[in-house]
Amino acid sequence: MNDKVFSGLAIEAKDLVKRYNEEVLAVDGIDLAIETNTIYSLLGPNGAGKTTTLSMLTTLLEPTAGSARVCGLDVVKQANDVRNCIGVTFQETVLDDALTGRQALDFHGKLYNQNKAKRQAKIKELLALVELEEAADRKIKTYSGGMKRRLELIRGLMTEPEVLFLDEPTLGLDPQSRARLGDYIQDLKENQGLTLLLTTHYMDEAQLLSDKVGIIDHGKIIAEGTPRELIEKMGADVIRIEGQGDSGRFEEKLRSLPFTQQVVAGDSLIQVGVDSGNRRLVEVISAAGDNGFRIEDISVAKPSLGDVFLKYTGRQFRD
Repeated sequence: MNDKVFSGLAIEAKDLVKRYNEEVLAVDGIDLAIETNTIYSLLGPNGAGKTTTLSMLTTLLEPTAGSARVCGLDVVKQANDVRNCIGVTFQETVLDDALTGRQALDFHGKLYNQNKAKRQAKIKELLALVELEEAADRKIKTYSGGMKRRLELIRGLMTEPEVLFLDEPTLGLDPQSRARLGDYIQDLKENQGLTLLLTTHYMDEAQLLSDKVGIIDHGKIIAEGTPRELIEKMGADVIRIEGQGDSGRFEEKLRSLPFTQQVVAGDSLIQVGVDSGNRRLVEVISAAGDNGFRIEDISVAKPSLGDVFLKYTGRQFRD
């Protein structure tokens, strides 16, 4: 590799923009600074710009404006060098069902000019990592969804990347398979020193795995921080309220209460961050009755990354 620019960051983007035409601005001036040996989750509704951002960082799309570096290399000027230092697992499964798992890995190694001895050693190591040794010589068409995702994950590791991009790596998997794949992802960071940038719709997954998360909507990063930092801003507890009536008046009253730390409203759901949820229920219910709002369901819980996500993106459907 040549002309590396070392900034101490595995991924760096400055004012990154992708415009498809005059009407579609998919990514609108994103800045990223992702340190080496970390897991960064990019979260957002459908159509928020997650996959477009990954496509630019992995050299599949050229930015309309701005700049980005991966492994210290410019994604436009040094695209071939960038490809040699990254691994990618796409949202859609892109495996040849007519091949065996071992053959799929072997062909991938050949594409990168790995010699036979190195390919065989790497295949053995990676199959063991995701517990696919016994299925290695079966046709991929016989694999379950979870097995295919594991195979795609290690295919991205065949070339010993410095940075691994995972677009919805656990999409459509059952909870057990999601948990196991999450373990593998954590192991890649902790024991193999990789930097991982992943997108996911599973908030619990992002909260558990991530060193840092960025929430993207309408092509912009609208919140960023560690999961704990973002969650703590919601308050000690969250009271979730569903009902009907004069929600505007009720929300205004909630914001005026001395114990209220945050009020987030969307559609028929109101989330109230408070210092102690169970102690405040009576006052919240009383405020609803006094301000023309009929509560149909109310609950108290510790805030989660999902609550943070709804705070910043709302609940409306996205295309």
